[in-house]
Amino acid sequence: MRLRPPFRTAPISHPNSLHHPYEFSTVLHDSTQPSCHRDSPLASENRLRAYLLQACLQQCKRVKTHHQFDEMPQLLAEASNTNKIIHAQSVKLGVGSKGSLGNAILDLYAKCGNVDLAEKAFNWLENRDVLAWNSVLSMYSRRGFLEQVVKTFGLLRNSGVFPNEFTYAIVLSCCARLVCVEYGRQVHCSVVKTGLASSTYCEGALIDMYAKCNCVSDARQIFDGAVGLDTVAWTAMIAGYVQVGLPEEALEVFEEMQKVGRVPDQVAFVTVISACVNLHRLSDACEMFALMPNPNTVAWNVMISGHAQRGYDAEAVKYFLKMGKAGVKSTRSTLGSVLSAIASLGILHYGLLVHAQAIKQGLDSNVYVGSSLINMYAKCEKLDAARKVFDALDEKNMVLWNAMLGGYAQNGFAHEVIKLFCNMKGCGFYPDEFTYTSTLSACACLEYLKMGRQLHSFMIKSRLSSNLFASNALIDMYAKSGALKEARKQFELIGDWDNVSWNAIIVGYVQEEEEQEAFYMFRRMNLTGIVPDEVSLASTLSACANVQALGQGKQLHCVLVKSGLETSLYAASSLIDMYAKCGVIAAAHKVFSCMPDRSVVSMNAMIAGYAQNNVEEAIDVFREMQAVGLNPTDITFASILDACIGPLLTLGIQIHCLAIKWGLLYRGDLLDVSLLGMYLKSPRKADAEILFSEFLNPKSIVLWTAVISGLTQNDCSEEALQLYREMHSEHVLPDQATFASVLHACAVLSSLRVGREIHCLIFHTGFDLDELTGSALVDMYAKCGDVKSSVQVFEEMNCKNDVISWNSMIVGLAKNGYAEEALKIFDEMKHTHVLPDDVTFLGVLTACSHAGRVSEGRQVFDTMVNNDGIQPRVDHYACMVDLYGRWGFLQEAEEFVDKLKFEPHAMIWATFLGACRLHGDDIRGQRAAEELIELDPQNSSSYVLLSNIYAASGNWDRVNFLRREMKEKGVRKLPGCSWIEVGQKKDLFVAGDKSHASAAICERFAMGAAVIRNPSGEVVGAIAEQIHAIDSLEGEAKAAQLGIQMAVTRSFNDIIVEGDY
Repeated sequence: MRLRPPFRTAPISHPNSLHHPYEFSTVLHDSTQPSCHRDSPLASENRLRAYLLQACLQQCKRVKTHHQFDEMPQLLAEASNTNKIIHAQSVKLGVGSKGSLGNAILDLYAKCGNVDLAEKAFNWLENRDVLAWNSVLSMYSRRGFLEQVVKTFGLLRNSGVFPNEFTYAIVLSCCARLVCVEYGRQVHCSVVKTGLASSTYCEGALIDMYAKCNCVSDARQIFDGAVGLDTVAWTAMIAGYVQVGLPEEALEVFEEMQKVGRVPDQVAFVTVISACVNLHRLSDACEMFALMPNPNTVAWNVMISGHAQRGYDAEAVKYFLKMGKAGVKSTRSTLGSVLSAIASLGILHYGLLVHAQAIKQGLDSNVYVGSSLINMYAKCEKLDAARKVFDALDEKNMVLWNAMLGGYAQNGFAHEVIKLFCNMKGCGFYPDEFTYTSTLSACACLEYLKMGRQLHSFMIKSRLSSNLFASNALIDMYAKSGALKEARKQFELIGDWDNVSWNAIIVGYVQEEEEQEAFYMFRRMNLTGIVPDEVSLASTLSACANVQALGQGKQLHCVLVKSGLETSLYAASSLIDMYAKCGVIAAAHKVFSCMPDRSVVSMNAMIAGYAQNNVEEAIDVFREMQAVGLNPTDITFASILDACIGPLLTLGIQIHCLAIKWGLLYRGDLLDVSLLGMYLKSPRKADAEILFSEFLNPKSIVLWTAVISGLTQNDCSEEALQLYREMHSEHVLPDQATFASVLHACAVLSSLRVGREIHCLIFHTGFDLDELTGSALVDMYAKCGDVKSSVQVFEEMNCKNDVISWNSMIVGLAKNGYAEEALKIFDEMKHTHVLPDDVTFLGVLTACSHAGRVSEGRQVFDTMVNNDGIQPRVDHYACMVDLYGRWGFLQEAEEFVDKLKFEPHAMIWATFLGACRLHGDDIRGQRAAEELIELDPQNSSSYVLLSNIYAASGNWDRVNFLRREMKEKGVRKLPGCSWIEVGQKKDLFVAGDKSHASAAICERFAMGAAVIRNPSGEVVGAIAEQIHAIDSLEGEAKAAQLGIQMAVTRSFNDIIVEGDY
């Protein structure tokens, strides 16, 4: 703190107040009027001096009177003007620098905070006694010029004037505020030498000085040695204990004070109440407050802020209402504290009342009240009102900017955060750690990784990158933007982590579905001694739910019980979700039933859990939600709709109506996608198309993708591709989910040309680096027969962390007959951290079957069941039957089927029947066919296969018998179907159909004489691609006779077909 030269300081307002002054000019005028009985000149001078002195003392008295802080500036200005008149009159009469009048003028200037005039008045004094020095010292102390107090006290000592008890009290108070105990001890020695150590003023000042300098033992020594302690001394000792963090001792002193009969004043009460609040003993604070006679504004503020800061927001509002009834006027601190409580409670109507009171008192333009109003409106989700308050404030500081930024960020208005941040920078304000926290949160929400990196650079330049708040925001931004490596790097740079740091990195891993890393970080957090909070526990439970890690979830449940968080809203909702997704719905219900308070989140978790298995129970919870007054959200309806397919469609339509009634439709993609999914899965394609057409334009990419995916899953791949083209014409850019769905449609249709076109777009949009899109490309090329391109895409993939990528390649190679290559890919997969799933083993078993590796296939099956703990599906068993049967081990295949612990599925018998036909085993074939006919009597394939077996052995009677049986049962054989795509045209051929324009040419193809040449005469190649055969084996054979099992590998504008015509 700088040292000012003597008597040269700038004026400021004084914290006291005064009433309006009397019309002093009138008094002076009357006193100087001639009278019929004139006094002597000396008497007249004495009488005038007395008038001036009386007027000056009267003003000093008014200044001492306590007024509201907001009234002070005007009243002090009026008192200063009055003093100038008195001073001018005294100078005119030549008495302004003499005796008590000169001291009074000086004292009034000092009390009004008019430093320049006070210093001049002091310098003009003929005799500067201790009272004059005290006035100047008191003025400097009130103005905060503490070094000037020390310097002036030295001048006083050098002038030969002896300090009195008030002088020492002022200087000791200055030492306390400077926390300068060394100089305070010197003053203490001077007090002792002058014999004033027993003065109550000095005792109180010494106790206060030592206490505020954290020398509480010295303060206690003086306190214990004092004879006649006044209230100030007791209060100073109490405040000293509170300051050093010994509130219990402070309360003991307070009780001792009452025992000796000393009545606590307002300051003592407020100090003790503050101590109780700091000890979280709010009940004791309330009792103390109740004992206070006429609590002042400070006491009310302590009670309101104390309750608000400790989460007792309703009590804080009650005290505010009581304060108003008691007639105590609110201050900016009052309004700020109660607005914080109202914001936490979300009670907007009370907030509006407080806002009206702030306007009435003229405090709405105050920065502190303004920021509290912005926060209140933001917490009540009234961002327009918050912005109006913000815009109405003429002078804005960083607190206001941060309040508005935080309000937008908390309510998800990420774009508004970015705009406001840019405006703030344009206004010349420099962001602090709170600014960066809100702005980085917006970047995380929008996944603006590039802007987040720019902000990171600004933080480094402004030396805020080491700030814990800002660093945590950086971790959160990088994690939510998918840049987990950068998030982890920033995390490791912190070193001194708090719970928020750990939560940010754990949540990031969970959201990116890297559950193992999330588990590792959670264990590491525990090892560092950080106690997990509700956020970290709930996030880790979500990771358990994602991978169905029931054992780890139960361990976390135990941790929640130990920490007393098992019934808290957030953690309990995550527990319910974990148990529900792990299939333990009874445990989920038990957690739900133990919750004392239930939120929409916990209700939604329970509804989602029940909807998977028991829709009736889900509806019961939905009714309970409405009964307790909780409003359903889009998540509520979406959870129920996911189960409303097939026979439950009527219920889904009712939910659809309810969603419209609640006004939740068209407000977000979640509910809209669930409705589309319900209609598409039912299947009610027409209703889905009508609903899709009702959505407002422009439709989001999520909606387009939902319909394209639904059409693909419903075997409407042609329509899916058409909708994709429509989306493209609407200039909607596909994402990885869109590409995955439309590539699947290409794979189903064997539409290699369209698939390649989409691959080009994927490359140009940068999605070729995405693992999901890469896996879809691998699958598309493999199913279209272009194995070379499939392998190339797989090898070029940078990231293969998902089992889907490996499955696409293994299954693609196996289905195309590249069994050895498929097994090599499986061996490569074993050396990565990716664990195989049921689809992986299905592909490997298929490869073993095609390659004739019977013993290896048997070993793979055993590994899947015993080592990996994967429960085989029907297709796994069918694949094992194919493995045995394809290579002639029909007895082992039959024994394998007989050992199954369940009734064999039709797929298993169909596979066994195909093997019997392949090896001509009539007996086993007949058994398989009979079992298959019994399971699926309307399926023609079993009759056809058995008929072929009989025909191959010459048993034509049985062949005729089967044909008659098919006629009697009404079993119809669907004809085989194939199609060929040339250029933009697709031709469909059905077995036995002669109506196609090129039917004659196709018959020539069947004779094997045709080749395809381009216009220059070069042979393009055998027609071998883009053919899709459907249904029966016999139909496929007839289609082959037409030559339809072929497609052109290259499309030319003109194709010449040559052959024996």
